Amino acid sequence: MSSSRFTSFREFYPYYLQEHSNRTCRRLHFVGTTLVISIVVTAVTTGQYAWLWAIPVAGYGFAWLGHYGFEKNRPATFKHPFYSLLGDFAMYRDICLGRISF
Repeated sequence: MSSSRFTSFREFYPYYLQEHSNRTCRRLHFVGTTLVISIVVTAVTTGQYAWLWAIPVAGYGFAWLGHYGFEKNRPATFKHPFYSLLGDFAMYRDICLGRISF
């Protein structure tokens, strides 16, 4: 499947999942996304918005470790940033629902 051109998220998501076939990579994405959600909830509920600086560190740090260390590919974020962000949350949802193995 070509990664150069997608006209919809529906077309992109199978490619995204293909780029996350390594179980450890998916697990690291899951941890990073869980941390991102936790940081946002904590910052909003406590009013300590300074914690928001940690969002890209948590999200990208775990994801990129998964890609470079285990998946052995470049994150799709570099070519498809918006679809990749949507893909991360869609994959998170699918893992939580048991559609994708954790």
